[in-house]
Amino acid sequence: MKVVKVRGETVVAVCDEEILGKKFVDQARGLKLEINEKFYRGVLMDVKSSLSLIREASIANLAGSRIVGEALNAGLIHSRAVIRVEGVPHAQIVKM
Repeated sequence: MKVVKVRGETVVAVCDEEILGKKFVDQARGLKLEINEKFYRGVLMDVKSSLSLIREASIANLAGSRIVGEALNAGLIHSRAVIRVEGVPHAQIVKM
């Protein structure tokens, strides 16, 4: 998980460890999901701690079955807000 403060906003990027550094492409829909290490690499932490930081964030980017699934279970995102690219779920949270 990576946490960055930008202009008074807290941005978090969370992905499942095993997809860090990988790219997923859906040519038919014109989608590419790149789990860029520069963007996502930060501190390895447990799901409970990650969810706590996601709750406090202004913007959150989530990628991977575990973290997206846990965010769904916690009510942080709606299932219709999740896209899948090569089966990998991705969701964003933006609080206004």
